[in-house]
Amino acid sequence: MYEEIDRYVLHLIEQSSPERTAWNIEGMRAGKPAKWNYVDGCMMTALLAMTEITGDQRYFDFAESFIDSFVNDDGTIRTYKTEGHSLDDVNEGRVLFPLFEKTGKEKYKKAADFLWRQLEAQPRTGEGSFWHKQIYPNQVWLDGIYMAQPYAALYEKHFGGGDYSDIVRQIKTVHDRMRDEKTGLYYHGYDFSREAFWCDKETGLSQNFWLRAIGWFSVALADLLEILPANEGRKELEHIFTQLMTAVSRFADEATGMYWQVVDQPGREGNYLESSGSAMIAYAMLKGARLGVLSNDYAAQGKKTFDGLVKNCMTFQDGQLCLDHICLVAGLGPENNRRRDGSYAYYISEPVVQNDAKGVAPFLLCYTEVKRLA
Repeated sequence: MYEEIDRYVLHLIEQSSPERTAWNIEGMRAGKPAKWNYVDGCMMTALLAMTEITGDQRYFDFAESFIDSFVNDDGTIRTYKTEGHSLDDVNEGRVLFPLFEKTGKEKYKKAADFLWRQLEAQPRTGEGSFWHKQIYPNQVWLDGIYMAQPYAALYEKHFGGGDYSDIVRQIKTVHDRMRDEKTGLYYHGYDFSREAFWCDKETGLSQNFWLRAIGWFSVALADLLEILPANEGRKELEHIFTQLMTAVSRFADEATGMYWQVVDQPGREGNYLESSGSAMIAYAMLKGARLGVLSNDYAAQGKKTFDGLVKNCMTFQDGQLCLDHICLVAGLGPENNRRRDGSYAYYISEPVVQNDAKGVAPFLLCYTEVKRLA
């Protein structure tokens, strides 16, 4: 089925425009106007990776025209709400760097500066970590590491002074506060203030190990290891990354190589093998091995997971491929949404969908890593 994957992506592109993308299921269900967001941002990152690995210009052309439609000549971003202080909204800025390099459009450099100023103004906890969003005061989520830190590293590399120390400090804080010593896994969220209804009042931690949250963190670490130069900070990230990959690999489903929605509770009623987080872990393992940080055993494990995804989560419907078993969304709070309490029952209650970019994008990134093995 590998040969069908390129056609699958091109079909999704043909169905999409900046005003409505075929892979943003959340946006479609909400019926809201198109906006700058992390879901489309993840897909743009994947499309640029597909261009690099296949040489097919159609992926790049769509991504460039998509981003071009949102970025104004002065570098401001259409629909961007600065007052929301949402790390999610920084993520799409990752593609500005290669787009500026390839096209020379000055507005992409200006937009990168605009997002950098957003991060400079981002509220922080008393430990110096970014708040996840304005509506989540003092909260650090694993998701937010992926949303902000690779962007920050790319900005430092291309336009900044190459100072990665703040990035490393924030990740070390996640390691020190959010890692479970017994399993080596990371909890989804941490409230520095211990005030959120979902957190343990002693530790500030949420209750469970949500697969995609660990996936976001794993991908962030793998991507940062490609960006950061060889220095003491990079070595610290290597240690955190290898430690996590060792821990999470123990929870892989033996038959498929995939991972469970609530990672440490395989087979529990309602739990299921989830595709987006599985693809993220597989991508991190494959990339980590390619970078020489992990052994080739992890490349083999990542390839097994990818093949498990292809076999168990890809189906033909009306002559087209579909990627299934994608958790649509999960989060913690806010206060007026107490259903999102981080419980086991909550994580297995969220909708499971097809073809959402939170699953498709990491699947494609994983696919590009598999193709590099050939």
